[in-house]
Amino acid sequence: MSNRRRPALFNLYRNEFLRSKAWFARRDRWFTHQATSGEPLACAGCGRTATRSQLELHHLDYRGVQINNGTFRALEADEDLVAMHPYCHDLLHRLIDRDAVLSHARTRRTASHLALARLRQKLRPDEGSAA
Repeated sequence: MSNRRRPALFNLYRNEFLRSKAWFARRDRWFTHQATSGEPLACAGCGRTATRSQLELHHLDYRGVQINNGTFRALEADEDLVAMHPYCHDLLHRLIDRDAVLSHARTRRTASHLALARLRQKLRPDEGSAA
């Protein structure tokens, strides 16, 4: 199993799903739910607080993204999405997509968690030394 994105599926996801009404509605529901948690919004990579307009959502798992009769449905669980700054999100995808050791024979969720841990080590060096 590989976590490398297949070009045709990735283009459909990026060009259609991420621009769909279903995704925008799902994104709004995720941010609304997070606002009720009492926790400030923060990037999962660098840890800095941010507003919802400054953050993107990373899919830990794509199983909730469905297409039925040409119409996308966004059925992701809240736990399948994490907020990230666009720069941190791009770095995370670079790690997952380009590191064969990290993503080989792992689920996307596991590869994402491992990549996030690696990214946090680089972007939050003080947290590791405090332990």
